[in-house]
Amino acid sequence: MGAFHPLTLFLLSLSLFAIAANAHNITAILEGFPDYSVYNSFLTQTKLADEINTRETITCLVLNNGAMSALTAKHPLSVVKNIISLHILLDYYDPQKLHKIPDGTTLSTTLYQTTGNAPGNLGFVNITDLQGGKVGFGSAVPGSKLDSSYTKSVKQIPYNISILEISAPINAPGILTAPAPSASGVNITGLLEKAGCKTFASLLVSSGVLKTYESALEKGLTIFAPSDEAFKAKGVPDLSKLTNAEQVSLLEYHASPEYKPKGTLKMAKDPVSTLATNGAGKFDLTVTTAGDSVTLHTGVDSSRVAEAVYDSPPFVLFPVDNVLLPSELFGESPSPAPALEPASSPSSTPSVSPSPSPVSEAPSPLAASPPAPPTDTPAGSPAEAPAGSSENSTSDNGVGHVSAPLMRTVILTVCASVVSSVLLP
Repeated sequence: MGAFHPLTLFLLSLSLFAIAANAHNITAILEGFPDYSVYNSFLTQTKLADEINTRETITCLVLNNGAMSALTAKHPLSVVKNIISLHILLDYYDPQKLHKIPDGTTLSTTLYQTTGNAPGNLGFVNITDLQGGKVGFGSAVPGSKLDSSYTKSVKQIPYNISILEISAPINAPGILTAPAPSASGVNITGLLEKAGCKTFASLLVSSGVLKTYESALEKGLTIFAPSDEAFKAKGVPDLSKLTNAEQVSLLEYHASPEYKPKGTLKMAKDPVSTLATNGAGKFDLTVTTAGDSVTLHTGVDSSRVAEAVYDSPPFVLFPVDNVLLPSELFGESPSPAPALEPASSPSSTPSVSPSPSPVSEAPSPLAASPPAPPTDTPAGSPAEAPAGSSENSTSDNGVGHVSAPLMRTVILTVCASVVSSVLLP
């Protein structure tokens, strides 16, 4: 017992508290609020819940069941995901902060801005403290109106996550009218070639595995596509020595029959099954994360996952920097290939266009910061605010739901205090 130094125990207590305090589960929290069951359901369907749960500081602007039902009845899942993403702020706003905004107005970065699909100010939200104590929300695109207002507080875990109800969806120009991509109309080879994965695309076509990918699109598909440079890397085995069945398994190993955007991969605890999976523990991948970086492990090698080049439910495509070598085929150290380009079958080699620039490396292991809001003055002003009902703020303490992460925080803190009182001289 005497080996424990007081400072060590104190730092351990702080570490335990920090680990617990930084965790939250948005769907578990909202399960205690039936008025937002539709919103909560779509967080799960779009996998946005996983992205929210990986963020340390976030504010969710929620819509009640009536508003969400009206919204989702008119738009496909891919558009609904974009709309909800615009209502997830990468900052912490509780009712007190809303009424103390410097200069009365600010722009906040949203999760939609991080997708790379939001040109200009489309991924930012204008928050303005209006006359009479009301707070308005609107798109940051110049000329946009404050078409939504703060209704009430739902739940806060300071300064980790805040959930606020707003009166209506924030309408960003073009986000509702953008044509929704159809999974059946996705050109997989075109996307691969554009991403610098021409060799992989050629192999899919020559082997016939492309048809397997296409048949999986409607139910959900995640592709991990090696770049052209990955096939030229030292240590890549001679694919021409594989049988046709082995080549098919290798290519199917680079896709999962589920929609798994990056937030979902970061939350993965169990092995990820692939199209090649044919039994327990066969042809699967394990995932590790460090900050915003995601790495796939095969048992033979590993590969970093770059940012998605296409992400629209139920399909997402990620470039990876290494060919994924399953242990079922390459349990021992593979022999290096005699040539730089892979062969699609034992009898033929796919023609490969000159390699484009390599796909950029995956993000740094450090957590990525959200893009800085534009410096332009936010559009809208108190004079533009629509008329609305009076503010109806409720205390988060009045809500009877306590999330599991928060309970762990309390338990760990108490345990740390008890240990310190017993062991400290």
